[in-house]
Amino acid sequence: MRRTPGTPEVRVPRLVSLMAVDARETAEARGVLLAAPDRPDFPSTVVDYVVRQFPQPGAEVPRGAVVTVWFDLGDAEGGAGVREPRPPRPPSGGMRRELDRPGEPFEVLG
Repeated sequence: MRRTPGTPEVRVPRLVSLMAVDARETAEARGVLLAAPDRPDFPSTVVDYVVRQFPQPGAEVPRGAVVTVWFDLGDAEGGAGVREPRPPRPPSGGMRRELDRPGEPFEVLG
């Protein structure tokens, strides 16, 4: 990126975890523009959350620079993952192994 002398620098705001509408407002207030390659309808996107951005928050860029944001992690980058039990399971035991089995609550003395 070529910088001309006297170009005012701005710091990139943290946009991750913001809704699309809030990310646009924050970027505008800080003097940067937003682009979203995974959302062709980005100007009308409102409630989707930003999950990644480039450049990273705190980077110094010229005023009016473009910050790229993504709203979807995609297939290869993780996400919530599978929520079913997967082998290997933890070994049995734990607290059940350490405690005696409960007996009669009141022991009758003879």
